[in-house]
Parts: sequence; structure tokens; C-alpha cells
Amino acid sequence: MKYRKLGKTELDVSVLSFGASSLGSVFREIDDHEGIRTVHEAVELGINLIDVSPYYGLTKAESVLGQAIREMDRSRFYLTTKAGRYGGDAFDFSADRIQRSVEESLARLHTDYIDILYLHDIEFGSMRQIIEESLPSLQKLKQEGKIRFAGISGLPLQIFRSVLNAPEADGFVDSVLSYCHYSLNDTSLLELLPQLDAKGIGLVNASPLSMGLLSGKEPPDWHPAGAKVKEVCRQTAEACAAEGINLPKLAIQFAVAHEGIPTTLVSTARPENIATNAAWTDEPIDPQALLRVQELLAPIHNETWLSGRPENN
Repeated sequence: MKYRKLGKTELDVSVLSFGASSLGSVFREIDDHEGIRTVHEAVELGINLIDVSPYYGLTKAESVLGQAIREMDRSRFYLTTKAGRYGGDAFDFSADRIQRSVEESLARLHTDYIDILYLHDIEFGSMRQIIEESLPSLQKLKQEGKIRFAGISGLPLQIFRSVLNAPEADGFVDSVLSYCHYSLNDTSLLELLPQLDAKGIGLVNASPLSMGLLSGKEPPDWHPAGAKVKEVCRQTAEACAAEGINLPKLAIQFAVAHEGIPTTLVSTARPENIATNAAWTDEPIDPQALLRVQELLAPIHNETWLSGRPENN
């Protein structure tokens, strides 16, 4: 497993990190014991960053993850969770709720500190509140020793620019968690790298399979992508199957290969899957397969979807 520095946090993070959303039965009903074994397997393989949220499975993911990590040496991994999103339409970025959210997460996770706390899907909130109330509340949590670093997460890249360009928020963001913007079908996250690098802000890339679009299977019914994006991805998956190209493998290898992207989150609740994903990161990428898939996906390159308030897109 390779490791890279996560911005000014100076954390050495594995290029592949573990997204614990699957532990909340977000994609399928899981067996909790199998999920716990998956977490243990991930850490044994050298994966040292685990990400979760109270939103995933409506606290189930945190609860299952808590069972897994209470049996482990806390120094072997970095733990990140989130605050602000608690249901499909349940958002609260107030300082009071963030404080209570962290206390609840610490209890579920059976730990006394969080390495990075992200404000979850901030595009659903007011940027003024995020900048003037939410981020200062994270600084208070840092001072109390309950979190080590503070971050923001969401889909539209504009939300990161809005916060990072605000003078009041200068120095308040240690890490950014972005999803579905550095994958085979969308590399628009690269536009943000110069600003992140200049400010020393860490970057976590999530969803290298674009939330199932590049899994080789049908994406979940709730997937927000438009019909054209889904159709092109479906056609690409069929072509890959016919030509002997392992699309998920190529997608993960592509995501972890970029030296400017410290780590990429993958989520699974099966030990054999995380072992396979980890093994892929050590294998060289097939350049011909990469060119072929990029060609197939070219008609939808960098096409995304709306998320959150209109003014935040």
C-alpha cells in the first residue's frame, strides 16, 4: 500500500481508504459481523483512513464501525466522520447541533477523538452559516481536543471555492472531501487542485465508481445522474464486458494513480472485496484499456448533476 501526505495535516494516508457507508446497509442489507470483518481486513491490508457519517444508514454505519474499531488499536488508523446531515432532507449546520452530533458520534464509535470532522454536504446549507457559524464551531471542537482537523464535503465544486475564497474562513479548513469528480467519466476535480495546494488543504476523493455508474452493474435506483449519463455508462460497461476489460478495476487504479490526490475512498462490506480493491492499487494500469474506456465515456466527460440549493451549484 502506498501513502501520501494529506495537506497541512501531515497525516500519511493510504492511497486507498475505507468508506464505511456500506456498513449502514446503504447499498444492500449487510451482515454486521461481515461488515466488522471487512473493517479489520482493510486495516490489516494497510488501509489507514476510515470515513463514516451519522447519515449513513441513519447512524447504523457509525454503530457497526464502532463495534469494529473498539477491538482495534486506535493508533493504527485515522477516523473521519461528519456533521450537518442526518437524513435525506434533514440538515442542521448550527453550532449547537454540530457539538451534540460530535458527542453522539464519539459514543457510537467508542473513541474519544475524531481525526477529521467534515461538514456533510454543505451545498444543502447556507454558505453564510457555514462560514460564520459552522466552521468556527469546528475550531472550538479542535480546541477541546474532540477533533484534530476540520473539513468540508459535498458534490458541487463551487461550494469549496465559495468557502475557500471567503477571508473569514481562511485557515479554518484542513481538508476537503469531494465525490464523483475524479473518476473515469469526470475529472473536473483537477480544476480545484491548484487552490488546495496553495493553501495546503488535504483532499479526499470519493466514489471512483461514480456511485455505481462504473461498477459494471446497474446503478441504484436513487442515483441522481441524468438519463444520458446512465446510458453511456451502461454502454461502456457492456463494451468492457465484451472486450475483457475490468471496469471497476480500471476505475480504482485510475483514481489512485494521480499523485496530487492523496487518497480515494471505496466502500464495501465484504472482506474479499476490500482485499481485491487493495490488490488492484499495486498493479500497473492497462494503458490501452484506459484509452478505450476514456473514448467510450467521452460523450459525458465532466457531466454532473445538481445537488443542494440552486445558488450553491
